[in-house]
Amino acid sequence: MKLRTAAARTRRISADEAAAHVHSGMWLDYGASVSQPDAFDRALARRVGVIDNVKIRSCIAMRPRAVLAADPEGRSFHFFSWHFGGLDRREHDAGRCHYLPLNLGEAPDYYRRFLDPIDICILKVSRPDAHGRYNLGPTHLWLRTVIERSRVVILEVTPGMPAVAGDHNLVNPDEVDYVIDGDDAPLPELPNPPPSDVDRRVAELIAGEIEDGACLQIGIGGMPNAVCSLLAHSPIRDLGIHTEMLTDGIVALYRTGRVTGACKAIDRGQVVYTFALGSHALYDTLRDNPAFSIRPVEYTNSPQVILQNARAVSINNTTQIDLQGQCASESDGHRHISGTGGQLQFVRGAYASPGGKSFICLASTYDKRGERRSRIVFDLTRGNIVTTPRTDVMYVVTEYGIVNLKGKSVPERARALIGLAHPDFREGLERQAHAQRLLPRGLSF
Repeated sequence: MKLRTAAARTRRISADEAAAHVHSGMWLDYGASVSQPDAFDRALARRVGVIDNVKIRSCIAMRPRAVLAADPEGRSFHFFSWHFGGLDRREHDAGRCHYLPLNLGEAPDYYRRFLDPIDICILKVSRPDAHGRYNLGPTHLWLRTVIERSRVVILEVTPGMPAVAGDHNLVNPDEVDYVIDGDDAPLPELPNPPPSDVDRRVAELIAGEIEDGACLQIGIGGMPNAVCSLLAHSPIRDLGIHTEMLTDGIVALYRTGRVTGACKAIDRGQVVYTFALGSHALYDTLRDNPAFSIRPVEYTNSPQVILQNARAVSINNTTQIDLQGQCASESDGHRHISGTGGQLQFVRGAYASPGGKSFICLASTYDKRGERRSRIVFDLTRGNIVTTPRTDVMYVVTEYGIVNLKGKSVPERARALIGLAHPDFREGLERQAHAQRLLPRGLSF
């Protein structure tokens, strides 16, 4: 724990006074998702042109950043993100936001071992409790490490931030330099679009592989949420949750009584997560709820932790897969769209769990500029980033079926993945596979 001296104990100041502590060339940290500051961000934007080369780390921006809107040429402020949401992607397309590659669960180690101390961190928190302690709310991730590694800690107190249960989610006053008042705006929500017919078909295939007592990690998107919806109406019992992101789908499944955590070897009876994004109903469910335990990302995402729960199941999306099983889940060529996140760590942790399974799911096709294209390809799009290597992929699922690639040769993989492609693209994929000898002539299985 980082303790402040008596001479530097917490002072309440205005957002403009807080922003005045920022000088040219500094590294700031805005935390992640709903912990990112707004009042401070607007105050810092008012200093555009006065300071320059200020670099800001963040993750999944949930509101437009005032500093970027005020500085379209990027002379004063530069943004760096550990994982892109839609707003980060838009700023990246404009050249104002840059990706920081990592396995998300390794972030605390990066801050401790490889990054210089942060000049100033600014984090949104709840109102203080009876003991004067602030709560980090539904985003923990690496925020404790950010506080420990910051020369100056500024908290933006926000009435709408729920206090949530979990180890190390409290911040003591003697860890803080300055406190500013945030606004009364409710926490930003993440929309939950209804699942498509393809989402539901993929979900049916995955749900059929989940057993009583399984411990789930559910990723973001329509397909994983559709799995939750199906499980909510299934006879499956005593599910556990050990996940990176907590979603509305998981909470809805919890409300059915099918999530008990009774079979977990660690954190029995608790829903474990490291950040939550969704509706206000999700945030309200977490408020002071001891059934949900928020933990540091180095714990939730560690394969060595994940594998301790038997029948661990990871369910994640990809955007493109080649005929050898390489999954590109975070870019469209050289255009970055999301991030590695915890996908690879959960794939590895679930596979190593006794009876564990990992699923990579995708729709077989997508539309781009009015043209239907296959997500299953012979060669990945030039510049695409491989998120999960072929050696790690276990189950692959599209609306046309499910295959397990573990133990399969390259020809067997190619044949199996062609069978998961949309029928309109199978013949072309097979021709390419034969031409490049992925499928030798005369070989059958």
